[in-house]
Amino acid sequence: MEPRIVTRDEWNAARKQLLLKEKELTHMADRLRAERLAMPWVKIETDYRFEDAGGKVTLADLFDGRSQLFVYHFMFGPGWTEGCIGCSFLSDHLDGAVTHLRNHDVSYVTVSRAPIAEIEAFKRRMGWRFRWVSSFGTPFNHDFGVSFTPEQIASGKVYYNYEMRNFVSEDLQGASVFYRNPKGEIFHTYSSYARGLESALGAYAVLDVTPMGRNETGATHSLADWVRHHDRYGQSDAGACAGHPEHQPAPCHQDADPARR
Repeated sequence: MEPRIVTRDEWNAARKQLLLKEKELTHMADRLRAERLAMPWVKIETDYRFEDAGGKVTLADLFDGRSQLFVYHFMFGPGWTEGCIGCSFLSDHLDGAVTHLRNHDVSYVTVSRAPIAEIEAFKRRMGWRFRWVSSFGTPFNHDFGVSFTPEQIASGKVYYNYEMRNFVSEDLQGASVFYRNPKGEIFHTYSSYARGLESALGAYAVLDVTPMGRNETGATHSLADWVRHHDRYGQSDAGACAGHPEHQPAPCHQDADPARR
């Protein structure tokens, strides 16, 4: 679409009208944040165990002495040659924020089903510094709605993002948040999936104010049209979710239907 060329005064008038809507959206987001904080909690009764480079760790260990824990469910299953592109894109954004989060009473941990040796190899390749643990052989991913049992997969339908969906991948992305009180009790306070994690993608905040916007006009109409692992740009074979051995392309951090959250 060709742009409409106007005078500076006409541009200022149009910008002020748009600013009113932007402020309305900001105030709506403020109200939503307050409602999110008012959500009820669920006490964690399962003794979840994980593995990191140093050995076995518990869910309590992941708090690392802090009261709040943000877990990112990264799409990286056993035997995958590399992690999901969309999850990697988000991880690029959040890796630099870890220091700030740690100094504001929040521990950030990434969890995947891949064995720890596979996770460590990919983490070294990407140069990330955040803590990344393996939930291989545990029910953690299934319990928090990002991985699916063989029976669920065979049915062709899985419960994801709070509704039944067509099966597209044995692992999908999400985030779960936990609180640990002074008595050591742990509570699940929040989870979000698909486009619910989009606010963490700072690159979109930049693209959204550029003349061409997100410009996602390819096959998926999502970030899978253009995002690559940061060491793969310029390589023609670096397609969406290239590391996924069976179900390509997987959703890669976006809802398979871009019109839905």
